[in-house]
Amino acid sequence: MGAPDYSIPGSVAPRPASEAVSDAAPQSVAGAARTVAAVLAESQVEAVLDELERDLVGLAPVKQRIRDIAALLVIDKLRMNLGLQAETPSLHMSFTGNPGTGKTTVALRMAEILHRLGYVRKGHLVAVTRDDLVGQYIGHTAPKTREVLKKAMGGVLFIDEAYYLYRPENERDYGQEAIEILLQVMENQRDDLVVILAGYKDRMDTFFKSNPGMSSRIAHHLDFPNYSVDELQQIAQRMLAQRHYHFGAGADAVFRDYLERRIRQPHFANARSVRNALDRARLRQASRLFAERERELSQDDLTTLLPADLLGSRVFADTQP
Repeated sequence: MGAPDYSIPGSVAPRPASEAVSDAAPQSVAGAARTVAAVLAESQVEAVLDELERDLVGLAPVKQRIRDIAALLVIDKLRMNLGLQAETPSLHMSFTGNPGTGKTTVALRMAEILHRLGYVRKGHLVAVTRDDLVGQYIGHTAPKTREVLKKAMGGVLFIDEAYYLYRPENERDYGQEAIEILLQVMENQRDDLVVILAGYKDRMDTFFKSNPGMSSRIAHHLDFPNYSVDELQQIAQRMLAQRHYHFGAGADAVFRDYLERRIRQPHFANARSVRNALDRARLRQASRLFAERERELSQDDLTTLLPADLLGSRVFADTQP
């Protein structure tokens, strides 16, 4: 018996090897773009890059790498228009970093860039974890993984904490089956699917060492740095503005103090922790205002977070009398 076929029904069939590279002279595409400006005008990719720059605080190395990848794809587009390239480049990626550093947000933007440049048909993102791919009994994993891949075809599959797919200490674990299916689809149907593996850097490094076949299929590795306190402060201001809140007198300094304490504690999750802290501050503000039942509340009352709304956090508990 030959190797099992894990191709996904309804996806774009892989090009036969005989068609991957042609010995014939390159044929240019009549009427196709011949300049970078023309490709950018047709695809509107710069709008996505500008959104990435505007909407995400910090992450300068990541943003530059995304621009570099976009530039490569634009140039490849021009090459294809001149008949210089017949094979789609490998676009599978690895995003490493701590929680709350913007990996999912960047993956969404990447899916849009790939769609606008014609490298994926739909440009949607399907985000999953091990539980969405791996079954709990014999014969369960393959159909489960195939169903996820079917949903992701034509777009980007984002696998968070991908290292949990590999559990060598458990002989009855079915994660390896999911990895084998992914490997075949990533190779044979890369014209129709881009896979992004994400997780902590040290664990992803171990995962790739244990799965060289997966590592060899990843063309781009992006490391997402932790945010600085200044960047986290900017993120907080943006989150508040989006919800029509603002810090009252002294609250901004208190929140900075909160961040400097919280960032040293366990389980800090960057922007995710900022969002959670603001949500709890809003709860305290609501309780404070709720207690003033007879007072007519102004717009400023309803949109202002005071220092007291932040100081109620357990992060400050060690300094409370």
